[in-house]
Amino acid sequence: MCIARIKQHPLVQGIIRHVLKLGDFLPAIFFFGGFVWDALTIGRNVAASDLMIFAGYLISAAAILYLIGRPVPIESWNNKFALLFKKLYNPRLPYFLLQFLFGSLFSALFILYFKSSSHWLAWFTSLVLGVLLVANEFLESEYKRFTLSWSLFGLCAMLLFNFALPFMLGSIHSIWFYSSTLMGAGLAYWLYKKTPNHLGSIKPVWAIAVALMLAYAADMIPPVPLVKRDVAIAYELNKVGTDYQLTRQASSWWVFWRKTSDDLQVMPGQRVYCFSSVFAPSGLKTKLYHRWEHYDKKQGWKTQSRIGFSLSGGRYNGFRGYTYKQNLAEGEWRVSVETENEKTIAVHSFSVEYAETAAPRVLQLY
Repeated sequence: MCIARIKQHPLVQGIIRHVLKLGDFLPAIFFFGGFVWDALTIGRNVAASDLMIFAGYLISAAAILYLIGRPVPIESWNNKFALLFKKLYNPRLPYFLLQFLFGSLFSALFILYFKSSSHWLAWFTSLVLGVLLVANEFLESEYKRFTLSWSLFGLCAMLLFNFALPFMLGSIHSIWFYSSTLMGAGLAYWLYKKTPNHLGSIKPVWAIAVALMLAYAADMIPPVPLVKRDVAIAYELNKVGTDYQLTRQASSWWVFWRKTSDDLQVMPGQRVYCFSSVFAPSGLKTKLYHRWEHYDKKQGWKTQSRIGFSLSGGRYNGFRGYTYKQNLAEGEWRVSVETENEKTIAVHSFSVEYAETAAPRVLQLY
């Protein structure tokens, strides 16, 4: 009776109403809170522990898919623990958990791939992941359609393996992307075959695998786990202790929001340096390239040179390298930072105009 009276108290009733109203916003709060947390903690220097957490999400999603596809429903369980569980069990629970796990994976993968994207084709791929991340918030009831669940599980598995396999092997060779894509699709297919009822269709997973491999061949997939940190164009470059000192073009006085400019004023015969810094996992060893391109009004972008430099992963602030050219023609230029198999990490544009005297300059450390 005492408890009933407390519940009927106006103050308590008001608190209950506010809590119920807050409950309507909890999914949005969790969504934005989780996304902000991932944006702050993922992508700058991915650790093995991060990949283990993501693998835990994937394994949990696999277990739920298997359990809700079992031929014996929970309602037929007879032991006392099952009877207690049935009283507490909510039929929406497994689908809510699937939504949470897929949302967590899409959030992390979107951050990873977005931070590795530096040209419009890769941004398009990241945008697709962003759309799936938002759409997932409205798909809880749709997970009862097992074809959708298998498709999303397969996509998450493939994208995670695309990141994890090169990370573990210390290599970004194309063979590991294709292998990891097939591994992710194979995991989804194996789980589908192990699930007794074979609910839904697994065919879309193979279609997604083919689409990912075609997108990779078209340079639409960023070369994860590499992540661009900085690309800068400079007149001079010197090593100062463990840092690089770059002499760069100063911005005009009215461009108060930045100190440097990519509109270069160079003198005949002067060198122009391209400096780049890339995050790479510890143990990863590869060779990167700077592709210098000049824009021709009739023929478009024309490659002038492709110069390589070695990279060894593991430094927290990114691994650095540079190349240079001199006697650059006037006009629009760009430098693409590429892997050995010509996958684009970053693209940096600048312009060149000849001048008789040196332009104002700024010193910066990297």
